[in-house]
Amino acid sequence: MVVGKKYWIIPDCELPPEGEGVLKGHESVVIVNDSDKEAVIDVKIFYVDAAPLVGKIVWKVPAQTVKCFRMNNIEHMCGVEIPLETQYAMKLSSSQKIVVQYGRLDNRQTNLAYYTTMAF
Repeated sequence: MVVGKKYWIIPDCELPPEGEGVLKGHESVVIVNDSDKEAVIDVKIFYVDAAPLVGKIVWKVPAQTVKCFRMNNIEHMCGVEIPLETQYAMKLSSSQKIVVQYGRLDNRQTNLAYYTTMAF
């Protein structure tokens, strides 16, 4: 039995600046593909005050692997630059069942914050 689902929402995204610490501020989406086929994932970006960004970000995760995508990495984002400190959300639509985890490291203050959450 393949674990996961094909559609995921990550509602609370906000790319923090890198900051000055050793650990740099960032967001990441970690995807596990438990299936026997490559997962092709279309990423839709929702903004508070702009039209959604559709069809520009496509991720691929090989069968039986895990892959991390960083929102501050222009290659990972297929050339799309996510604005810093701007609220947005993501919808992931996958060709295969996948499991998705979201993480953010925010070091805008001396007591940095890192948290992860499972997408829905």
